[in-house]
Amino acid sequence: MDEEAQAIAARLVRRLKEYGAVLTVAESCTGGLLASTLTDIAGASQWFAQSWVTYSNESKTRELEVEANLLAEKGAVNATVAIQMAEGARKRSGADFAISITGIAGPKQDASMKPIGLVYVGIATKHWANAESIQMGGDRHENKRAFVQFALRTAIDCWDKAKVRKKEAVEKEVSAREEKERAETLLQQEKDLINAQAAQSAPWQDDSWKSESEDPKLDVDWNED
Repeated sequence: MDEEAQAIAARLVRRLKEYGAVLTVAESCTGGLLASTLTDIAGASQWFAQSWVTYSNESKTRELEVEANLLAEKGAVNATVAIQMAEGARKRSGADFAISITGIAGPKQDASMKPIGLVYVGIATKHWANAESIQMGGDRHENKRAFVQFALRTAIDCWDKAKVRKKEAVEKEVSAREEKERAETLLQQEKDLINAQAAQSAPWQDDSWKSESEDPKLDVDWNED
């Protein structure tokens, strides 16, 4: 058991449980190690939906809707594929939060010019998606463990940054609303002042208008001979 990965996973799970969020994962080079690390935590059924191990390019397209042309042109190890894997997993599972891993654990057995130890991690929610990469320097098993740790750290980092952005957006919205209310209050005060000044400059508007019948000089009895 990778105790460091378990500790990092526990930190992520605390965040998920705090908001009642559900997680899903899609893996390639790690072969299910990320899902295993997460589901080793008791009570995982409350916040873990399901996972995919899409090792081949064909499975990435079939299961996660990664673009076949993208895989053919750029290979499976790049930021766009990582994002599409995460988005595909999230959509297919209906989860709130998705993590994907695609990389080269080693040893290399193809003509790829990408180095062993290169990994991309994709993160996706309903509102945004992102990918981060890093270069590791171990053997196959060391790289797989390191990839999982990096994926978990990336997920926590993206979660925390998104939380900060949401807080800032709420604060900005509240500030804009308060500013609007202040402007409306000042405008109303200005209108009230103008009306008050207008009333003072025309005091006759407050006098009662006398009808002709109220003037004794004009009160004539037309029936008088």
